[in-house]
Amino acid sequence: MASLLEKVETLIKANLHALIDSALRANSIAVIDQYIRDVDNNLDALEDAAATIGGQVKTLERKTADFKKQMEELDRNIDLFLTQGKEELARAAQAKWNSVRDLYETYSSQLERQQREYKALLDARLKLQAKLATIRQQREEMVALLDLARAKEITNRTIRSLNDLAGVGDADVARIAEAIRTRLDQASARAEIAAQNLDAQMDEILGRSELDAQLEERKRRLGLSS
Repeated sequence: MASLLEKVETLIKANLHALIDSALRANSIAVIDQYIRDVDNNLDALEDAAATIGGQVKTLERKTADFKKQMEELDRNIDLFLTQGKEELARAAQAKWNSVRDLYETYSSQLERQQREYKALLDARLKLQAKLATIRQQREEMVALLDLARAKEITNRTIRSLNDLAGVGDADVARIAEAIRTRLDQASARAEIAAQNLDAQMDEILGRSELDAQLEERKRRLGLSS
């Protein structure tokens, strides 16, 4: 289980800004898609592990509750036997109470450990789901941005061709060239807007991370951290 949580922790700590920057430099979203596949796979593993540990927690809760009930009943019986002067029965009941108490303490200790592990799995699942939602949103922005980048490459090649046409001297050709230039300018503007939106979302994510870190530090000072 520790290995699974270590893998999940690595994915949670992944720097999305660096992933996106790497994808943009490579002009491909393959690195983002691989991250998404890894997260999906580990989410499935977390679901299975959480279901298993959650079932064990319920079993341990039921057993500890049963042992506690037995201890309470034996405790009453011991008092009853003593008040009735039945020393041997009281001694036997006391021995059984001791045995049940040992079992209760053992199962209680196991329950505490399993509850911690169960909570860790659920917390990791929530964090990983949040990270996945963020990167999927960023992926959509990247697809649009990369499409515009490819269009810009075509634009640059087209502009060179238009420059060649500019010297032809034909009025109709000049008007066509100007109309194409106008459309290319609009495409460039859209690319710049898309890039600005992506940068704004990245800043928002990084800003939120800083706020979370500040709040965690404040909780630690106040003694509220687990």
